[in-house]
Amino acid sequence: MIDSATISIQYIKKDDFTGSYKGMRYRLSKVGDGMEVVIWPGPYNFIKTPEQKKQRKEFPLTIEGKEEAVRWLNEQYEVQRPLWDSVLN
Repeated sequence: MIDSATISIQYIKKDDFTGSYKGMRYRLSKVGDGMEVVIWPGPYNFIKTPEQKKQRKEFPLTIEGKEEAVRWLNEQYEVQRPLWDSVLN
């Protein structure tokens, strides 16, 4: 599972934070006063992945928002596990 302790709000305020977990790639970005989280199937990076394969959700750019975003990331991993598993094979 993705651990919120590995994600820094201060980092996101300055630059995009990217990562991956078992076939699911993700990016957390500052957008206005909030944070946008994008997920997509690997193996390609954000730029090389077609827009229609990306899913987005916004959260507050706060500690609580980060915790909510990580819960959402972990939920999406479980809900869409066949998709993430398919890119690993």
